[in-house]
Amino acid sequence: MCDYSLHHVASRPAKVGDKLVSTKFINTPTGGFSAVDNPNVAVCLLPGTEIAFERDVECEAALGILPGRKVGQRLARFRQINRDQPCVHHDALEFPDGKVILVTRLREGQRATVLQMPANGRTAEIAAEIGETPPMSLVD
Repeated sequence: MCDYSLHHVASRPAKVGDKLVSTKFINTPTGGFSAVDNPNVAVCLLPGTEIAFERDVECEAALGILPGRKVGQRLARFRQINRDQPCVHHDALEFPDGKVILVTRLREGQRATVLQMPANGRTAEIAAEIGETPPMSLVD
């Protein structure tokens, strides 16, 4: 899935082995992922997709004035949060320690590899809808 504000950006679905980079797309307030070799096309992840970053994940500075921070993790699973709110960011990463950050908050230029796609994308969405995913705490 790609966040609501990326609907006007060229996109393609992710596949296992994709080399991704966190990106800020032109003419949109949203960050996301693009392929390392094609920065103008958003790569959309299905809920449950697992990715591994080359280094510990870092978030951008809040409001542009506070310092950014390291999450201290390299592995993450893609999730969508706040789906009942249509005009907010939904794309998020959940880390093994339970922290969740919005993809749009990632520092630009971080590289990751798609490790595994969900066995059935629809199964992951249904599980999230009926509350079978563990509770997540949004990290700002």
